[in-house]
Amino acid sequence: MKKLNLRLFRLLKNSKGQFIAVTAVIIIGLLIYTSMNMAHINLKSTVNYYYDKTNFSDIFVQVSKIPKKEVDKLNKLPQINKAEGRIVYDVPLKVDKGREKVKVRVISIPENNQVNSLYMIEGQGIENKNKDVLVLEQFTKARGLNIEDNIVPQMGGKQYSLNIKGIVASPEYVYLMENEQTLLPQPDKFGVIYISEELAMDSMGFTNSYNEVVVKVNQGTDVEEVKEILENRLDKFGVKRIYTKDEQLSNRMITEEIEGLKKTSSSVPLVFLFVAAVIIAVILSRMVKNDRTSIGVLKALGYKNSDIILHYMKYSILIGLVGSIFGITLGILLSGYMTKMYIQFFNIPMLRVKFYYSYMISAIFISVLFCMTAGLWGTRKILKIVPAESMRPEPPKSGTRIFLEKIGVIWDRLSFSWKMVFRNIFRNKKRFIFISFGIALTFSVIFLPLNSMDAIVSIFYDHYGEFQTMDYNITFTKPLNERVLTDIKNIVDVEKIEPKIEYPFRITNGHREKVVNIIGLKENTSFYNFNNIKDQKINLPSSGIILSEGLANYLDVKVGDMVKIENFIPEKEDIYIEVKDIVRQSLGINGYMNIDYMRDKLTDEEMITGVYLDSDDRVKIKLDDAKQISSIQSLQDMREVFNEFLDLTIYSISITVLFGGILGFAIIYTSTSLGISERRLEFSSLRVMGFSKNDIYNLITRENIFMTILGILLGIPLGKYMIVFLEKNFSTEIYTLYIKTSLLTYVETILLTIFFIVLAQLATFKKINKLDFIEALKSRIT
Repeated sequence: MKKLNLRLFRLLKNSKGQFIAVTAVIIIGLLIYTSMNMAHINLKSTVNYYYDKTNFSDIFVQVSKIPKKEVDKLNKLPQINKAEGRIVYDVPLKVDKGREKVKVRVISIPENNQVNSLYMIEGQGIENKNKDVLVLEQFTKARGLNIEDNIVPQMGGKQYSLNIKGIVASPEYVYLMENEQTLLPQPDKFGVIYISEELAMDSMGFTNSYNEVVVKVNQGTDVEEVKEILENRLDKFGVKRIYTKDEQLSNRMITEEIEGLKKTSSSVPLVFLFVAAVIIAVILSRMVKNDRTSIGVLKALGYKNSDIILHYMKYSILIGLVGSIFGITLGILLSGYMTKMYIQFFNIPMLRVKFYYSYMISAIFISVLFCMTAGLWGTRKILKIVPAESMRPEPPKSGTRIFLEKIGVIWDRLSFSWKMVFRNIFRNKKRFIFISFGIALTFSVIFLPLNSMDAIVSIFYDHYGEFQTMDYNITFTKPLNERVLTDIKNIVDVEKIEPKIEYPFRITNGHREKVVNIIGLKENTSFYNFNNIKDQKINLPSSGIILSEGLANYLDVKVGDMVKIENFIPEKEDIYIEVKDIVRQSLGINGYMNIDYMRDKLTDEEMITGVYLDSDDRVKIKLDDAKQISSIQSLQDMREVFNEFLDLTIYSISITVLFGGILGFAIIYTSTSLGISERRLEFSSLRVMGFSKNDIYNLITRENIFMTILGILLGIPLGKYMIVFLEKNFSTEIYTLYIKTSLLTYVETILLTIFFIVLAQLATFKKINKLDFIEALKSRIT
């Protein structure tokens, strides 16, 4: 066996280019598998540890007003571990920078805060209950605030100068989003501050009462059961909304990111390992074919089939082991970096990173399994080699006319060199299929991340620009009479203005339910473009409700179904209502109703919660002092935030494109290198006939050009299928993927695919120069 091992090293030396190329594919596959699995587990364990450490609430109940003594009664329920009341309000913050509109969420904290407890980053707790404030870390970083700085929130119509005593992190705001309609955090425009219970009650007019209750249930208790108990028990206090930890916005965002990591780690690596296995099988089958005489000699000397098969399989196993070592090592390093990046992005003030040996072992096992399977497949023809027959040169295949030769109109117009190209392509069908499929796969792997960029852009611009078309979305601090439109018109020059009602309700269909904002709009609204799932433009019906596609899917409802609307407004009845249509909505989930019908069935006459308007006037400046306005959201502001986010996204997409390019490079390089080795005699004969090395290189290039064109044509439908898979599996409740591939994306993908193929082609030119044509002819004659 020592002699065979020496021969193995010679094989490695003679095919080091192919060995490195296919090992790189294994490394990428295992790097993705290891890094994403470990990042997924580390992020999940860190989040769970943080939630446990801060006693993150299981249930959130928003009410109109609940007395303190009623909250104390909740603590006596056997299912509840701890219930705490608090006051929560969004208020404007006075800032020095001109008339910039900044909003903060004021949350009261009791002296002995046990549920959703704050994690102190810097400073200390509240000492002066009327002057001190704790501020969320993301907001302080974005605004450049420090300990002992003053901030001036306007609470209850009065400005309070508060001293920053501590900078904190909260499990509720690991991802700082104001609401479901906001795609990206704006920490410089929206923050969270924590004040004493006494100051909150005094400033907001809540005497020994709260407007929100957070509940931690006992371990092993059914959260949904407790949620139902609380809803019935607190109904008389005007329950506005009740939701669980799973539905809480920040937790939903990080949970969906964790699930996305898990999905990617289980699907993408298999593509790379499968391609690597196919390349190994092709390499070994070509080696066996080229070494036919040597294998016959080995058998004649007494080596068994199993010995020779094992000799060649060591080549594939070695690829698997080397790929595992480098892939796992790089994956571990990348997983730590990814976890830290996620921790910073989601603002979690602690980190729990572990090495999970199970993933290291499984990565090695998967890699070796793929490589051994490929090795067995590639070496299976060794069993058919008979020593006596192998000593004679293998008889050449009988030449037959390819189908193009039968089409005289085309064949007669081809040059001699192009005729050679097509004959070689169609007489080596397996190689032709392998390379074409490989290029198609390369195209689709590059196509997918570039389309992900399109998806991110389309989610934003479809929602803010095509679906919603208003310049400004203004929300009031409380419901007002529709007459307020006249007041706004007197302050601001408006082109168009419409009232809106945006209020939370629970929509139920059988055992499925969801608390969402139902938006009431004018029947002929100018600020929304509704397209149903058949891509037909529709108008808001005069009665009934239309649902966003994500909400309809979650509730499992179809057009014509009746759904129950559970009303949180005191003294308002629950109603059953017909689903009139289902509309496409990229971002968020909502129901939409005619505003007059909504007032009649669910709210009060002439009530509105905000307005939409188009205006070229200085809206934010002129409405800055309006006491009843909670927020003014501008499309231009959203675009600026989104453009900053895009810079981060381009980096991750570039890495994915690079991985796809390496895949294509490996396929083209290995197949072309093996083809050159197999066709040494053919090329030697051409040299004798007067062909130069450049002429031979051009023949190979033309073959690859033809297969590249075909591969790209096959890659387009394959890429589209992957897009459908991406839309189906990566859409969430918060955003729905509708990927509209632009012509530019196709062009970019084609150019990148060609770029990596050209690199592989240039790398094989060296092999043409190194071929000893005279020696090849001698060997054949001998």
